[in-house]
Amino acid sequence: MTLTRRHTLSLAGVLAASAVLPARAQQDWPQRPLRILVGTSPGGSPDIISRLLADKLAARLGQTVTVENNTGGGGGIAASMVANAAPDGLNLTMLTAGYASGAAVGKFPFDGDNTFGFLSMVCAYPFVYAVPKDSPIKSFQDMLARAKANPGKLTYVITSLGSVYHLIGSWVGMKAGVDMVPVPYRGSAAAVTDVLAGRVDVMLDTATSGFPRIHNGQFRALAVTSAERYPLLPDAPTVAETLPGVSYMSWLGLVAAPHTPRPIVDRLNAEIRRALDFPDVQQKLKEGGNIPTPTTPEAMRKQIEDEIANWRQIVTANNIKVN
Repeated sequence: MTLTRRHTLSLAGVLAASAVLPARAQQDWPQRPLRILVGTSPGGSPDIISRLLADKLAARLGQTVTVENNTGGGGGIAASMVANAAPDGLNLTMLTAGYASGAAVGKFPFDGDNTFGFLSMVCAYPFVYAVPKDSPIKSFQDMLARAKANPGKLTYVITSLGSVYHLIGSWVGMKAGVDMVPVPYRGSAAAVTDVLAGRVDVMLDTATSGFPRIHNGQFRALAVTSAERYPLLPDAPTVAETLPGVSYMSWLGLVAAPHTPRPIVDRLNAEIRRALDFPDVQQKLKEGGNIPTPTTPEAMRKQIEDEIANWRQIVTANNIKVN
């Protein structure tokens, strides 16, 4: 179709009007309730922290902020719902570090700013290698020595093949030149039972899950994956003290739909930062083994992109395949 001058002027008017309306809407945003979709079960760390932030955001934004759990697809359905939502900043999801490992093994799609509207990282926590208090394994170095002396014999817990647990274990094994066997479990209760019974040798766990069992004396920490000694478990050595360069902090972070207008992104980023400054929020994070880690949207996107690239190298080097 050929555009006449009248058509062109009419189209220009429509475009000008459509540009003004979103700007006005952004100034008054939000005019409707928000929701945070969580891809994990109620009671877990992502759920607890999402609800904590929802209360703070609601008070600041003047709108109800609800939390909805959708565990389908290992968190992929919740992420997909937000990835395909309208770019109005009303639908958010609490991503976990499992999204990056899932993208690395091809489980989840990832295309930078076309996948999400990045808001901010929320908190971070290391993984911890731990054993029962009476285990013959006395240290992280001892664990590696036993694995080297008995290739393919020493076992450790993971959640599933291709999970971040699996990739960390593969990374450590590759750097140390040892062959440890990952044993997948659907839930931590069965895994803890089997490690305590000696059916599996080592627990590879998140700080949020593992620290309480370490603090109550049920388990001993061998090493944490943070780059430096973790302030919430300062006596535990780091993996990097034995294997320089091997460090990792798991995380939670909030995202919106892709192409969410920048003024809305900036408002949400600012409110997330304010929420993380509240003493009660910081105390709750600490109780769960977390530290607050607010970032810019750009820093969040880059961190996830870098993690995906690193995990893809681990996947390729270890020939990890996920059905």
